[in-house]
Amino acid sequence: MFGLTPKVGKRAVPQQKNLERGRDIAVAGRRIPLVIRENKRATRLTLRIDPGGNGLKLSAPQGISDREIDQFLQRHHGWLATRLTKIPKAALIEEGSVIAIRGIAHRVVRSGKLRGVSEILQDNDEYLLRVGGAAEHAGRRVADYLKKQARIDLQNHVDKHSSTIGKKVASLQLKDTKSRWGSCTSAGRLSFSWRIVMAPEFVIDYLAAHEVAHLREMNHGPRFWTLCHQLCPRTDEAKSWLKHHGSALHAVDFGI
Repeated sequence: MFGLTPKVGKRAVPQQKNLERGRDIAVAGRRIPLVIRENKRATRLTLRIDPGGNGLKLSAPQGISDREIDQFLQRHHGWLATRLTKIPKAALIEEGSVIAIRGIAHRVVRSGKLRGVSEILQDNDEYLLRVGGAAEHAGRRVADYLKKQARIDLQNHVDKHSSTIGKKVASLQLKDTKSRWGSCTSAGRLSFSWRIVMAPEFVIDYLAAHEVAHLREMNHGPRFWTLCHQLCPRTDEAKSWLKHHGSALHAVDFGI
């Protein structure tokens, strides 16, 4: 998850169910929804920024007062503002927008037809993504195209890596998750965020290698990372790329 985990003193934890409430707060010139979740297991306040910077989550010990929460937010307002200013505001995809596909910038243009297959074209040194449909549906058409390309890319990388380690994949699903880029179950079901197709090829390859490595090592121990590096030699570079640029992918608004 993204964000910082500032600490506060320990508190007594009553045996109650988890409680959740929300409100908006003003930070860095924008109003951001804040979800406050009281957790019976929490012993400190933990603040996290949602990928894309579109929301905040605060985990708190049960029974904490609004005053304590307000004081905590005031103490960390500077940190929060600094982090949020580094995250680009959501950019709505429409005709003329620029979208990254496998790390390469493409300008969105419309074909002028209500139907038709989305396709990539090249105009001199510029790459274009041409989509059909009405202007108000351009973002959705772009998202549909990215989902198809993500499935193709991830399936190819997953097949390659699973064959290398001699493990079978039960299924591959695409989601629009915010908390993680991918997951792997003990039954061999892999899930990925389709937004990864906007990242460079080596990052897509790393994500596939990461989840396939979990087919053998269901942990993040030394053996897991050794296997991950064997499958994808650019693992460290890809992790760094996601750390610094991943939020920008979540900030893209396709209007869906």
